[in-house]
Amino acid sequence: MLSSENLSKSVKSLALAVGFDLAGICEARATPESRRLRDWISRGYAGSMDYLERSADVREDPSLIFEGARSLIAVGLVYDPGRDGGCEESAGAGRGEIARYAGGDDYHDVIGDRLGALASGIEALVEAPLRRRVYVDTGPVQERVFASHAGLGWIGKNTLLIHPELGSYLFLGVLISDLALEPDVGSEDHCGTCRLCLDACPTGALLDGRVMDATRCISYTTIEDPGPIPLGLRKAQGDWVFGCDICQEVCPWNARRRRVGPSDPLGLRARLAPRSEWQGPSLAWLLSLDEAAWRSSTRGTALRRSKRRGLLRNAAIAAGNSGDRALAPLLEKLMAEGDPSLAEHAGWALAQLSS
Repeated sequence: MLSSENLSKSVKSLALAVGFDLAGICEARATPESRRLRDWISRGYAGSMDYLERSADVREDPSLIFEGARSLIAVGLVYDPGRDGGCEESAGAGRGEIARYAGGDDYHDVIGDRLGALASGIEALVEAPLRRRVYVDTGPVQERVFASHAGLGWIGKNTLLIHPELGSYLFLGVLISDLALEPDVGSEDHCGTCRLCLDACPTGALLDGRVMDATRCISYTTIEDPGPIPLGLRKAQGDWVFGCDICQEVCPWNARRRRVGPSDPLGLRARLAPRSEWQGPSLAWLLSLDEAAWRSSTRGTALRRSKRRGLLRNAAIAAGNSGDRALAPLLEKLMAEGDPSLAEHAGWALAQLSS
């Protein structure tokens, strides 16, 4: 029987062997940081994400996920290793920007598969069935908070987890189990006096104190919220049509990060790499996507999250910001489609192009 210390080391080694770049352990219990969730929600920063409040108890305290939960294994995988950090130029005239994580195979599937392999490997180590749950961004777990307590990095002023060597372009996952494992030491904060991310956010979503007002975040308005893009945020959205990477692009820890390099023995990063059609996609192409074309082009990606209606809504705003009057016929066609929301956004875009 492995000791708790040796088992913990073996578990983390196994996590790296199944493809993750980082692995750490913390106790499955509430932390001072996780307890801040209710206050954040009460300030209205969660917007329409009502599910956060409905599951607030469990999100604050992972020991409530199932009886006997004792340890939380946090894992991280770098995505988009071929691009350096630092602020980049826009996608180009007549093109939209897609958040780096979204244009390849859906990370929920890729990371979830590897967490399943990790769980099977741990069961082989302990020679017994494992009581466990695995989550990749869809379960009642504050992954970033617990990953920081597991030593994977610190939560930066952009509210993202930052690793001192790998930066913040990280997919996170957790495996909660009934095993007694040795917790790792949490990471120290290294943001210092830097406020590049706060100053670069075009919508002012990042607040002092490592707080995000999600209702102003481009990732929220273009993905999570099915309603209209607020009028006061439309110009600031620029050419983003799904998510936003600005607060990561300007982060010095991404500019300094160690390049992961071409090694990808399990092909995980190759699967996560954006498909060609989602690398600065043409706004004209996006605006012309019917339901069948949208389903075909987004199959197996996280881009399904916004649905066709949301993606075209976002593309209409980007078209209005582009200054490209050649897009006007497509916007007029969108207005005539019969969807009141799409018609309103297309009308706004046409007014921008004609002003």
